[in-house]
Amino acid sequence: MNKPLDVTEYMHLVGRSARAAARVIACAPTAAKNTALNEIADVVASREAHILEQNAADVRDAKKADLAPALIDRLTLTPKTVSSMADGLRQIAQLPDPVGELTGMAARPSGIRVGRMRVPLGVIGIIYESRPNVTADAAGLCLKSGNAVVLRGGSEAARSNQAIAGCIAAGLKAAGLPEHIVQVVETTDRAAVGEMITRPEYIDVIIPRGGKGLIQRIAAEAKVPIIKHLDGNCHVYVDEQADLEKAVRICDNAKTRRYGVCGAMESLLVHEARMHDVLPRVAKIFADKGVEMRGCERTRSVLAAFEVNAATEEDWSTEYLAPIVSIKIVADLDEAIEHIERYGSHHTDSIVTEHWSHAQRFLREVDSASVMVNASTQFADGFEYGLGAEIGISTDKLHARGPVGLEGLTTQKYVVLGEGNVRA
Repeated sequence: MNKPLDVTEYMHLVGRSARAAARVIACAPTAAKNTALNEIADVVASREAHILEQNAADVRDAKKADLAPALIDRLTLTPKTVSSMADGLRQIAQLPDPVGELTGMAARPSGIRVGRMRVPLGVIGIIYESRPNVTADAAGLCLKSGNAVVLRGGSEAARSNQAIAGCIAAGLKAAGLPEHIVQVVETTDRAAVGEMITRPEYIDVIIPRGGKGLIQRIAAEAKVPIIKHLDGNCHVYVDEQADLEKAVRICDNAKTRRYGVCGAMESLLVHEARMHDVLPRVAKIFADKGVEMRGCERTRSVLAAFEVNAATEEDWSTEYLAPIVSIKIVADLDEAIEHIERYGSHHTDSIVTEHWSHAQRFLREVDSASVMVNASTQFADGFEYGLGAEIGISTDKLHARGPVGLEGLTTQKYVVLGEGNVRA
């Protein structure tokens, strides 16, 4: 009997296979990539019952382990989400292929023409928690952008991820492409993560998706470049010149549409001139929906008819991912911007205002990956931005920022076209 591979040997095998597959997919024509995406989508749809069966087992174990409600929410699949996975893959197939795109071609005095060509990054490693739909989304985006990918999901979603991995392998095979273009790590041993983030000979970039602890560990230990965001402490600021109905609708949606997403509003800032008309309306909605409110002293005074706990210093910088919101009354736009700069996570922040110059100041001065005017922070999403499925959201300033779609999974190289030109 053959000796089982240990984690290090296994990850070396995965890495070598990924590097070889990257050379194939980087040169694959758009038609082949689109065929593979559609084949994978068809297999996902046909295996819905199996995927949901495996996911149900993961969810049962997660509940027995008393995992956080937000994590269980992200873990849970439904017929709708499985259908969305398949639809997402088909949508990626419809997106323009960025690979090979030439831009900025310009003639130089020497007679050469210089421009840039968009090319794949190579091998992408994605480390994520909970969300099994990431397995399909990430595979689709990496495939379309000409990259091989190594996916390492959390142990809580192991069955779900392997069920989806089977669909991906079947779709790639049907399209005549190597199955190693997309590899889902089979071991749940945490040592696999250490191997991924310290092997630049195999992996060109790491994208972590998960809790702050996971991402901090990867940022501290990685020898491979990473694209990341630590947390999503998102703000909505209701300006003095806000439309009341817009403000109420946006605050409700930004907080309560979904609690466990990084684009959910965690802190609400309200101009003092609007505290008596905006806050009671919003507080009534939050109270009816079971959202715990934590407010500054003035907020608690204005909302004396509601149960509002005293906000601590820690609350202002906390990503709850839960039905909890911190509320602060501010004197003006300057205080709102200062608060966001001090406590925010540079993810997504929104202003509600009818004042053009206030909106422009907010857009210019708030240093976040996404800055919005009169819109819910929950629009911070690749599909909503027209990118198709996203691989994640980056709050870094290099190499990509905001939702990372196809273009964020490529880089550029200079190309020079000549006709026998030599340098003097």
